[in-house]
Amino acid sequence: LMSDKRKAKKYTKNKMIKEKIEKLRDLINQHNYRYYVLDDPRVSDSEYDRLMRELQELEAEHPELITDDSPTRRVGATPLSEFDQVKHEVPMLSLSNVFSEEELQAFDKRLKDRLDDESEIEYVAEPKLDGLAVSLLYQEGKLVQAATRGDGTTGENITQNIRTIQSIPLKLMGDDYPSVLEVRGEVIMPKASFEKLNAKAREAGEKTFVNPRNAAAGSLRQLDSRITAQRSLDMYCYALGKIEGVELSATHKETLQKLGLWGLRINPEVEVVKGVAGCVDYYQKIGEKRQSLDYEIDGVVYKVNRFDLQEKLGFVSRAPRWATAHKFPAQEEMSTVLDVEFQVGRTGAITPVARLEPTFVGGVTVSNATLHNMDEVERKDVRIGDTVIIRRAGDVIPEVARVVLERRPDDAEKVVLPKNCPVCGSEVLRAENEAIARCTGGLFCNAQRKEAIKHFASRKAMDIDGLGDKLVDQLFDNKLIEHVSDLYQLKASDVAALERMGDKSAENLIHALNNSKETELHRFIYSLGIREVGEATAKSLANHFRDLQALMNADVEALIEVDDVGPIVAEHIQYFFQQAHNQEIIQSLQDAGIHWEMPEVIETDDLALQGKIYVLTGKLSQINRNEAKAKLEALGAKVTGSVSKKTTAVIAGKKAGSKLDKAEKLNIPVLNEEDLISLISV
Repeated sequence: LMSDKRKAKKYTKNKMIKEKIEKLRDLINQHNYRYYVLDDPRVSDSEYDRLMRELQELEAEHPELITDDSPTRRVGATPLSEFDQVKHEVPMLSLSNVFSEEELQAFDKRLKDRLDDESEIEYVAEPKLDGLAVSLLYQEGKLVQAATRGDGTTGENITQNIRTIQSIPLKLMGDDYPSVLEVRGEVIMPKASFEKLNAKAREAGEKTFVNPRNAAAGSLRQLDSRITAQRSLDMYCYALGKIEGVELSATHKETLQKLGLWGLRINPEVEVVKGVAGCVDYYQKIGEKRQSLDYEIDGVVYKVNRFDLQEKLGFVSRAPRWATAHKFPAQEEMSTVLDVEFQVGRTGAITPVARLEPTFVGGVTVSNATLHNMDEVERKDVRIGDTVIIRRAGDVIPEVARVVLERRPDDAEKVVLPKNCPVCGSEVLRAENEAIARCTGGLFCNAQRKEAIKHFASRKAMDIDGLGDKLVDQLFDNKLIEHVSDLYQLKASDVAALERMGDKSAENLIHALNNSKETELHRFIYSLGIREVGEATAKSLANHFRDLQALMNADVEALIEVDDVGPIVAEHIQYFFQQAHNQEIIQSLQDAGIHWEMPEVIETDDLALQGKIYVLTGKLSQINRNEAKAKLEALGAKVTGSVSKKTTAVIAGKKAGSKLDKAEKLNIPVLNEEDLISLISV
């Protein structure tokens, strides 16, 4: 009997502790919401700290009651070795841009024409935040995953880092949130936090960040989330991705208000405006407030407010028709050209770069600006010692816009293209009618070799997992590799000795290298980095010759018989394979074990779709686009990226864009996904 009473007493005590912990969590979450979302705190910092300490002490005494959505779980977790990949079920699209009121009027007119309605369109206008786009996924109200935008289809899993941001709720508020909610937004670093971070870096003698956007991106990509937790990041939500379990509001503005009620932070500057006039008024108003805002912006975003109109307008390419970004004008300043140096790219392209007197422009300090090529240098008549106007807009690389001739000093020096490569000393050639000069050193030039190795290892080439740019730099700089073929001679012990590497990472790299030896011919051709041979051309070459040696022996006449290969590209290919050092490296790679299955030769008569040309557009649900393309090509069809009079048919999935429009204009047959399945099942 006494034992039962003790059990009952213990149960009651545990229940009370659990209820107290839950009450504290709810209270702290409410205070976070008022502080970060509503900007209306109701308690002092000391009272908030007291509540947090009380919760931390209770959780320390009862670790079995700790949950992932507790507000104490924001300090960071065990460092990761790498980020996992996340596939976005709903793609994270980019936006089109307008740079003037005339372009905005043209955008508005296109929408009215497509809607066949001349009445004023209602837009939601909001600041275009200069940060990093991310996706948050909530299930049953709890944050379960966060990912970067990446390429729009696949991003990186940054959940641990996102959990450290105070303005992002770990658990949604209320009881009417959806069972599944994916919300998109921008992670930013406020200006004050950026200045504080850089001041701390300067004191420690460390490298500073160039702008708040880079600081935010760098902070989110820390493998150690404890570092991210110290960076004072913030986030504003502005769009939905996937949603289940609740009916959507009718408008974008109502949806944002709903997100705010669920505890997500919405930008307070968001407004509903009417027509172009309303957009322009908002643009001017935000432009005037720009310097006083706590965060960096580089323009304004306009979105059609009504969801039914958004659906009717649809998408074009990788952007919605119903939204656009109105960018602020390029910011310009004057600086002095201290010198002009020449950089060597992966393909040997020689690019002149102006070294400038450091100048603050567009939110960053600019010390270098591209001059693009010698034609540009000569056209603008840029000389060393000149005063120049430099321009920077958003993420665009700073460029020299023009020379201030009236300030030219008497001793200004003309810029002369070097006769020899500044890296390897090989001859520099500038072909007739070409603006770009190139180093002839090929794979022997250090600058080209390093970049060639990075290209060789990239995902669309040999896809060597874990061999990123920084590791290539380390391997190269430590003289562990000189050519791509040296990758397959690496030893785990040598790799493990490198900075930030260990036995496990080294073993993983060797494993990835061994896995990459089994590849496909078109991937191998692409990996060689032949000038102007991209993925599509590499595939055409592989399909046509089916044998590497046959391709290497081909002359220009034989090469131009291949789809997508013209006389100039044919000359590039022939020149590449004629070089003895390239032949040696290719042989070394094959000796190291790189191989591929030779595709079976299929008689033309057996190809059901021989001579047909198809274009894929929109989202397919039963089969992905790459699989569909591969199966069509296996049946002899050609799959292109643009619609023309030669197109046999356009295969349109959901949310098909401009390609579908063009097909309809040209009276080209349009097939649906069921038609596609039937087509490839012959």
